[in-house]
Amino acid sequence: MPHSQTSAPRGRVRLARGASPWLLPTVATAALSLARARRSGAAKAVAVPATALAAGMLWFFRDPEREITRGRVISPADGVVQSIMPWKDGRTRVAIFMSPLNVHVNRAPLAGTVTSVEHIPGGFVPAFNKESENNERVVWHFDTELGDIEMIQIAGAVARRIVPYLPQGTKVEQGDRIGLIRFGSRVDLYLPEGVDVAVEVGQKTVAGVTRLDRD
Repeated sequence: MPHSQTSAPRGRVRLARGASPWLLPTVATAALSLARARRSGAAKAVAVPATALAAGMLWFFRDPEREITRGRVISPADGVVQSIMPWKDGRTRVAIFMSPLNVHVNRAPLAGTVTSVEHIPGGFVPAFNKESENNERVVWHFDTELGDIEMIQIAGAVARRIVPYLPQGTKVEQGDRIGLIRFGSRVDLYLPEGVDVAVEVGQKTVAGVTRLDRD
């Protein structure tokens, strides 16, 4: 996959792929009610909340260009580090909670090849809840210079749709866009044994920018 998608000038913002089912109805309703507002009191009453909702949707589904940080492992998600947990197999799980105010597009934490993308049905409890591990999720595996890297996109109470952008077999550059989780949610990344974590619980992360490992 071309790396140009992640190296565009900073400050440029586009809309996330997979947002249209939410955006189109709200923007169309706002436009129609604004067009009729001068002639109809009912349309005027609808115009204000409809326009506010459309503006909120445009904000929620923003997808800014980023200057990608160089490092072994970078954050796949905007959000806050919710937990850092050693795993029995020697890996370390870094869980990043994404609020509805965060950018919802996730990025590849390393360069490599997508070896599997598996959708697993489940519940929709809040992503900050321990039981969210049984939520609807998409499990990614990447073949990288550090070996197999597992990343999990987890739906939350509001985010009931995960939109993977890439199929199995796709080659990615570090920081490439790989998928969207609509509204608040969580992303878990499993760092291989021997990789030291550079972030701490409560720290804010920026997808493609925050480095998760330490030299």
